[in-house]
Amino acid sequence: MPDDSLSHQTMLDLGHHTAPHEYLGLHPLKNGSKVIRLWSPHETEAHVELFGQVSQLDQIDPKGIFELKVPPETTSLDYKIITPHRMRVYDPYVFAPTLSETDLFLFSKGMLFDIHKKFGAHFVTHEGCKGVKFAVWAPDVLGVSVVGDFNGWNHKLNPMRRCKGGTVWELFIPGKQAIFCQNHYKFAILTQEGKVLLKSDPFGREFELRPKDASRITRVDSFNWGDREWLQRQKESDRLNRPINIYEIHLGSWRYIGNYRAIAHELVPYIHEMGYTHVEILPISEHPLDESWGYQCTGYYAPSSRYGSPEDFKYFVNYLHQHNVGVILDWVPSHFPKDPHALAEFNGKPLYECDDPVMAEHPHWQTLIFDFRRPEVVNFLIGSALFWIEEMHVDGIRVDAVSSLIYLSFGREKGMWKPNRMGGEENLEAVEFIKKLNCAVKERYPQAMMIAEESSSYPGVTRPVFKGGLGFDLKWCLGWMNDTLRFISRDPAQRKFHHDDITFLFMYVFKEKYVMPLSHDEVVHEKRSLFNKPSGTIFEKCATHKLLYGYAMCCPGKKLFFMGAEFGQLKEWNCKGELDWQLLEEQEHHGIHIFVKELNHLYCSNEALWQDDFTPNGFEWVEVSDKEHSVFALLRKGGDQTLLAVLNFSANHYPRYPLAFAKKHRLKEVINSDGFRYGGRGRLNTGAITTLQLAPLSIAIFEVSSK
Repeated sequence: MPDDSLSHQTMLDLGHHTAPHEYLGLHPLKNGSKVIRLWSPHETEAHVELFGQVSQLDQIDPKGIFELKVPPETTSLDYKIITPHRMRVYDPYVFAPTLSETDLFLFSKGMLFDIHKKFGAHFVTHEGCKGVKFAVWAPDVLGVSVVGDFNGWNHKLNPMRRCKGGTVWELFIPGKQAIFCQNHYKFAILTQEGKVLLKSDPFGREFELRPKDASRITRVDSFNWGDREWLQRQKESDRLNRPINIYEIHLGSWRYIGNYRAIAHELVPYIHEMGYTHVEILPISEHPLDESWGYQCTGYYAPSSRYGSPEDFKYFVNYLHQHNVGVILDWVPSHFPKDPHALAEFNGKPLYECDDPVMAEHPHWQTLIFDFRRPEVVNFLIGSALFWIEEMHVDGIRVDAVSSLIYLSFGREKGMWKPNRMGGEENLEAVEFIKKLNCAVKERYPQAMMIAEESSSYPGVTRPVFKGGLGFDLKWCLGWMNDTLRFISRDPAQRKFHHDDITFLFMYVFKEKYVMPLSHDEVVHEKRSLFNKPSGTIFEKCATHKLLYGYAMCCPGKKLFFMGAEFGQLKEWNCKGELDWQLLEEQEHHGIHIFVKELNHLYCSNEALWQDDFTPNGFEWVEVSDKEHSVFALLRKGGDQTLLAVLNFSANHYPRYPLAFAKKHRLKEVINSDGFRYGGRGRLNTGAITTLQLAPLSIAIFEVSSK
C-alpha cells in the first residue's frame, strides 16, 4: 500500500510509489463515472484513443498527472495511451499482478523451482494482451521501477507494484513484441537511503556484450528443439554404467571461431574423431571479465553474449545432442563478483551475499559468498541449475568449488572465520543447500548428472541424500590428480622413492564415485602445461605425456581431459588465445594426438575400462610393489572382458620384464605408447608373450584370455 503521509503525486515524483496501480490506470468515481489517470512527467499534454476517438487529458498536476473522465461502461482495454512517439499502447496500470499468491509463498520458502518462468522479463499474453512481464526480488527498498530503451531510462516512468509480502516487485508492460524485443533494461532500485541503483536483472536471459552490462529483453521460447531421441536415450540408460570420457573446453580459446553455432559445427567432428563422449564447457553463464574464465558470474540464467544469443546456445546443445555428444555445464554457486551493476548489494545492502563482514568475502578470489540462510537465495541458485537442464537441455552440471561451500574455514587462517552454531567449521546452511539442490534435480531430471569439484575428504559426497550423503552422482578426484602430477614431475630416477603417490589412490578410490580429471586448473598460473611438467628431452616428455594419459584412462572412474592435452600443448593455457594447433604438424605432437585418439576409442569400445568403475570388482593389482623399477601392472574387468595395463614410469628399457601373470594367461597387445605411429621407438610385444618388453616411460595394454 502507498504511504498515506505523502500524496500520490509526490510519491510518483520521488520515484517510490509502492502501489501505482491503485492510483494510475482506470478507476471508478463516486458519481458512477470513471477516470483515466496517467503519469507522464516532463510532458505538457497527454492523449488517449478511446472507442476509436482521440481525447486529450487534463493536466491536474504540473509534475505530470493527467486525468480524463470517461463513461462508466469503459473497460481497461477500451483505451490506449498515445505515446510521445505516436505509438498506441495499452495502459500498464490496469492489469492484475502476474505473480500468484502461491508463487510468492513458494518463493518465500525457497521452493519456487520454476522461478525462471516467473521472475525476470518475459513475453506473455496477460489478460488478453501481449506484452512483457517483469518481476524482481528487492526487499527493504522504497521503490523499484523498470528502466530501459523503451522509456528513455527514466526511473520515474514505470514504477513497479510491490507484491503481497513486500519483497517482490512486478509490472506488466503491454505492447507489440517488436517494441520490446532486443530492448535493453535494468531495474532502478530506490534504497532506504534515497539512492537510485541501476541493477541488471538477476534473472535476465540475455545481456549486452561486455563492457556494457544491461539486461536484454529477448525471446526464450521460439527455438525448435530436435534432440528428443537423445533425451529419451538418456532417460532410459544407466547413466553411470557407460563410458564417460569428457573433453573440457573453454569456448573462447579452443579455436578462433566466436559463435556458439560455428563452434558446434567445428567441435562435433573433432569430438567424433577423437572418441570423446561429452564436452564440459567452462562457465558460460554471463560474466563481465574474460580473465575470470566464467567463474565470476553475474548472469545465472543467461549464456554469455560473447558467443551469441540464447537461441545460438540452444543450437549448440541441440547440434551436439543430434550427433550423440553430451553437454556438461560448469556452474558456480559458491561465489559471485562485486560488480556494482549486478548482485552485489542489490538493494543497497547485502542481500544475495552474507551480511557478516567477517564471512562475506572469499579470501582466495576477492568475491562475495552467497547467503544460504535466505530461502530466496537458495531458490535463486536451485532455479538456475534447473533452468540450464530444463530450458537449455544440458546433460549435467559440474558444481565448482564445493569445498568452499562446505567449509566456513575455506581459505582462511585461524581466527578469520566464525564456527557454526554447533561449534564446527561446516557451513550447515550451504550443506543443506547442496542436498536440496541435488534432490530437486533428481526429482525432476533423474537422468541429469550432478558432478562435484570437491577437494577435501568430506564423507558421502556421492552418497544419496536419503542415506546421509550430499547426493552428487560423481566427484572429481583431485587427490589423484595432485598425487599423479607431483609424481610425474619428479625425475624418473627419484620416482621409486615416491611409489605411494600412485598406490595411495587405491586406498580410497571406491569410497566415492570419481571422475579422474586432468583439468584446466593444472595448466595455468605458472604450473606449466601437462607436457612440460616432467623433465627430460622432448622425446621423454612426449613419452611421459602418453604414459600419463594412458594411466588416467586405466584408473577406475570416469575421465576428463582439458583441451590441448590430446596433442601435448606446450604453453600454459591462455584464455585470450587459441590452442597451438600448429603443433600437430610436428611429428612428436602428431604422435601424441594419434595415441590419444586411439586410446579414447579403445576406452569406449571396451567394457572393462568403464563398466565397473565404482567397486573393487572392476580392478585388480597384478604388480604394485616394484618400487625399484617403477613398474605397475593392473587389471580392469567388465562384462566378459579383461584388460591388463602395464606402466613403466622409469626411464629404463626392460626388454624381458618378468610378470608371473603373463605366464598364466594369453595376452594380446592392443595398444603400446611406444609404437612408431605414436612417435615411439617400436618396442612392442608380439607373438606368444611370456615376458614383457617395457619401453621407457610407456604404457602397454593387453587383452587377457585363459590359456
